[in-house]
Amino acid sequence: MWAELATVGRHAETKGYRRHAWTGADADCRTWFQEQAEARGLAYETDRNGNQWAWHGDPEAGNAVVTGSHLDSVPDGGAFDGPLGVVSSFAALDELRRRGAEFTRPVAVTNFGDEEGARFGLACVGSRLSAGQLTREKAYELRDGDGVSLPEAMEAAGYDPGTIGPDPERLARIGAFVELHVEQGRALDLSGDAVGIASAIWPHGRWRFDFHGEANHAGTTRLVDRRDPMLTYAETVLAARREAELAGAVATFGKISVEPNGVNAIPSLVRGWLDSRAADQATLDTVVAAVEQAAKERARRDGVDLTVVRESFTPVVEFEHALRDELNRILGGRVPVLGTGAGHDAGILSGSVPTAMLFVRNPTGVSHSPAEFAAEDDCVAGVLALADVLEGLACR
Repeated sequence: MWAELATVGRHAETKGYRRHAWTGADADCRTWFQEQAEARGLAYETDRNGNQWAWHGDPEAGNAVVTGSHLDSVPDGGAFDGPLGVVSSFAALDELRRRGAEFTRPVAVTNFGDEEGARFGLACVGSRLSAGQLTREKAYELRDGDGVSLPEAMEAAGYDPGTIGPDPERLARIGAFVELHVEQGRALDLSGDAVGIASAIWPHGRWRFDFHGEANHAGTTRLVDRRDPMLTYAETVLAARREAELAGAVATFGKISVEPNGVNAIPSLVRGWLDSRAADQATLDTVVAAVEQAAKERARRDGVDLTVVRESFTPVVEFEHALRDELNRILGGRVPVLGTGAGHDAGILSGSVPTAMLFVRNPTGVSHSPAEFAAEDDCVAGVLALADVLEGLACR
């Protein structure tokens, strides 16, 4: 399975993956998922929001145990983020069949669409729609960098955007959702453990900073006469790093758009996106407020106008303690429990169904990069841990 996915959406020069939602690479991943389901005799379906499901047992029976993750990627992302969870889910089902496990609850593998938000700027679109955290109206307003709307992209890919929206009946049939994911950090590497259990997801969000200046000639405009929004943006980037470090949080400007984007032109507009995360809500609020204040102060000095828009936000997610403790019991009570600053579909669904997460060791801690890596024996340990969990939840 891993070899079959390895070439899908991989860029020849960067070696990173560009599996953005509703593109050709995404379609190839979806085809792969359907083929894996059908090869195992699982009942395949796509829900109203484009999420894929592969069922063992009756989907209508209720109290189902669901596992899976996503197959899309960030720009030039790594091979493991998302796909490891989906591949491991199919492999765990194979392991349970090898053991001769007798299921007492329905089990499903899922691929949630557009988890990374690389194309339309909002993470976890598929699960947000299903959970009612993203309305149809707001989803219709999403556009990519070329101005293509989400419904237009879905329609071009052969899906009906007229069906998107909350899916409470489907979620009501799920008794537990367990997502396996490569760790996006080095906690397991430092502790020497191959597998861990998630305790919580830090609160996190994305803010768009629009710095409006005045376009002018780079060679003839005196420095004192300039209203250069790039200076304001640069100071804001430094402020984000400074404030995050002081608070023990993280803050990143990783995306920028410049107009008119000419080498010999002073920009008229610099648009930057801030991603910030912290262990608690108060700390996150403090960091973002401090960054915004620093941006305002610098904007006044530079004669630049500033607007800040919060484009997305996810509060702290405490995974259900009872399910988390049950996973630990099934795995022998010796598995480390750790928090994470990365968002996941499991976090979105936690408000609707009991959710839990397993992490697989990442020896470098690198993620969202072609250098992302997990050793094969650790991946196998993850599969076996997931199989044990599924057996403990669905076969008793």
